Amino acid sequence: MNKLLTAALAAGVFFSPIAFAQEPATGTPAQEPVTTAAPAGEPTPAGDTPTGAPSTSAPAANPEPGSTAEQAPAAGASPETSTGGESSAIPVGGEVEGEHETPHYPLQKPAELDWTFAGPFGHWDVGQLQRGLKVYKEVCSSCHGLSLVAFRNLNDLGYNEEQIKAFAAEYTVVSKEPSSDGEYPERPGIPADYFPSPYPNSEAAAASNNGAAPPDLSLMAKARAVERGFPTFVFDVLPWNQYAEGGVDYLHALLTGYTDEVPEGITVQDGTYYNPYFIAGPALAMPQPISDDQVTYDDGTPQTLEQYSRDVSAFLMWTAEPHLVTRKATGMVVLVFMIIFASLLYMVKRRVWADTPH
Repeated sequence: MNKLLTAALAAGVFFSPIAFAQEPATGTPAQEPVTTAAPAGEPTPAGDTPTGAPSTSAPAANPEPGSTAEQAPAAGASPETSTGGESSAIPVGGEVEGEHETPHYPLQKPAELDWTFAGPFGHWDVGQLQRGLKVYKEVCSSCHGLSLVAFRNLNDLGYNEEQIKAFAAEYTVVSKEPSSDGEYPERPGIPADYFPSPYPNSEAAAASNNGAAPPDLSLMAKARAVERGFPTFVFDVLPWNQYAEGGVDYLHALLTGYTDEVPEGITVQDGTYYNPYFIAGPALAMPQPISDDQVTYDDGTPQTLEQYSRDVSAFLMWTAEPHLVTRKATGMVVLVFMIIFASLLYMVKRRVWADTPH
């Protein structure tokens, strides 16, 4: 009995939508609206037009071109209405399909560059990191902070203790300990301090940059990356590939991608600058921050925009993941250990079970 009742309920649930769909909404047979125009000069029979309803017969005189009567379709014969009252996707005004589709950003994908820290055997180019630090200090630090990087971490870039102390002293930081007056005085930086922000708070940063607060660059090389799409991303996890440089490729492309040649159809708002590599739109509020010969290199490295962009991008990769090279070296040691350990286990198993009949 329970199974029979369950089957009856299921049948009712299945067939009830069909019954409701076939039943007229008003309980009377549905009638098609009369749209046939009466011959010119022939009166409309009485009773064809309900009381209070507009007549659907053709007008006695032709309307003037461009009038409302010419543009409005007849009742019940709208070309944009399909069966069931759903609106059909008929283009209006001759628009080409896809003309107003939402664009996908960035408009151009960054090129995949070669980096010394890429791959399972990657390593830091200390000279490049030092040049990147200099570019950041002389150019980027005027707007962007490195709030998660301490001065003492510069020891990894080859600087000794005295050099780090002298470098930190060039910055002014706000003391975390109040004075006897209850104020927080400013003092020269020490190795234990972190890179200070150029602005006291985000509101002040936005007010100084037309409402757009410059982001902190500590983790920017890991926070920004462009999707590579299928099937490229499938191969990014392979041990001999391990592509994890999407952030630095994007930063390099962004710094070198500024151009005054705006394509047709792209609107650039006032106060923004066109860059096809920007990940969030066609233009950004930051103007081109660096150009050729803006920073002097002491080691004879070419002072070009391309080199500046490479150096500061590599430096930001180090700030985002300072233990990258150590992690990769540790991972290789672990893999070699696991291979040797698995081989020893197999040989021990063969030796222990050698005399056991199978």
